[in-house]
Amino acid sequence: MSRSASSAVSPQRVDAPLTKSATFLVVTLTNDVSDTTTTVRSTLASIADLSKNVAIRDPSAAFTCTVGIGSSAWDTLLSPLGHQKPAELHAFRAVKGALHTAPSTPGDLLFHIRSERRDLNFEFERQLLDSLGNSVAVADETVGFRYFDVRDLLGFVDGTANPSSTAEVTDAVLVTSQDEPSQSQASAAVGGSYVVVQKYVHNMKTWRALPAEAQEAIIGRTKWDNAELDDPDDPQTQKAHKTLATISDDDGNEYAILRDNMPFGSPGAGEFGTYFIGYARRLWVVERMLERMFVGDPPGLHDRLLDYSTALTGSVFFAPNAGLLASLGD
Repeated sequence: MSRSASSAVSPQRVDAPLTKSATFLVVTLTNDVSDTTTTVRSTLASIADLSKNVAIRDPSAAFTCTVGIGSSAWDTLLSPLGHQKPAELHAFRAVKGALHTAPSTPGDLLFHIRSERRDLNFEFERQLLDSLGNSVAVADETVGFRYFDVRDLLGFVDGTANPSSTAEVTDAVLVTSQDEPSQSQASAAVGGSYVVVQKYVHNMKTWRALPAEAQEAIIGRTKWDNAELDDPDDPQTQKAHKTLATISDDDGNEYAILRDNMPFGSPGAGEFGTYFIGYARRLWVVERMLERMFVGDPPGLHDRLLDYSTALTGSVFFAPNAGLLASLGD
C-alpha cells in the first residue's frame, strides 16, 4: 500500500494474480424487497467471511473476490452513512465514434470472483446470490478462463503493459488522499480503485481471414513472441491498438492501469470474446484510452481492432478499501 494512504486502510485484492478461472458478476439493485438496502449492506460487509468459507476448501487455489460499487448504488448504500462519493465516480459514459460505440449498460455492483478452480468460483457465487436474494437482479454473468500462455482468443498475449512491481501496481491502482483534494486522509476513496468493465465479442471469421502481419499491425505486437512493433512515422496514420491504449499527459508522463482481462465464449454457440476489466487510480486514464480507441487519435482514425471486436457492455465501479466494506454491517 502507498505510504500516502492511511496505515489503517487495507485495500481489497485488486492486485491478485491472474488465475485460471474468473467470474464477472454485475448486478442491479431492485425494489423487490422492503429491506433491499439493509440486505445489500449486510452482504457486502460479510464478503470477507463468505470468501473464507470457500477459500478454506483449497487454500492453494488463490481465491479472491473484489467488490465494486457503482455511482447510483453509492448514493443509495454509502452516502446516507456519511461516506462521500469518490471524486471521479460516475456512470459509464458512452463513447461514440464515427463507426463504433462503447455503450453504457446498467450495473450497480460488480463482483470479480477469481481462483484456480471454477468450482470454488461457482460455490461462492451461489452463496453470494443466496445472501442477496431478491434485493438484486443479475445484469451480466460472464465466466472467463485463462487461455494458453495468457493469450486472448485473437491469439495475442494480453496484459503485457500491466505494471509489474508492487510499487508500480500501487501507484497505478490505489487512490491516495492527494487524489481527493477536498477530502481528508480518512476519505472513503483512499485505498480504493476505480474499475471499468466491458464485454467484447470477436468476429473470428473475419479476423482469421487476415494475414498474421495484418493482425500484428492492428495490435502493435508480434503474434508469437509478443515483441512490440514500432509506430508509423506519420502522425496521421492509423495507430495500433497498443499505442491508442497507452496514455500520457502533456509532459510525457505515462499512466498505467491494471488489466485482468479474460477470454470467454462457447464454440458451440459461436461466441468468442474478451472481458475487459481495468483497475485504475485515475478514472480519466481509462476514459481517455476509450476515447482514443473509439473516436480515434486524430479523430476519425479509430482503433482497427474495433472492426473485429464489438463492445456489448460498459460500466464503472469503485472498489473501496476492505475496512469500509466491513463497516457497512455496523
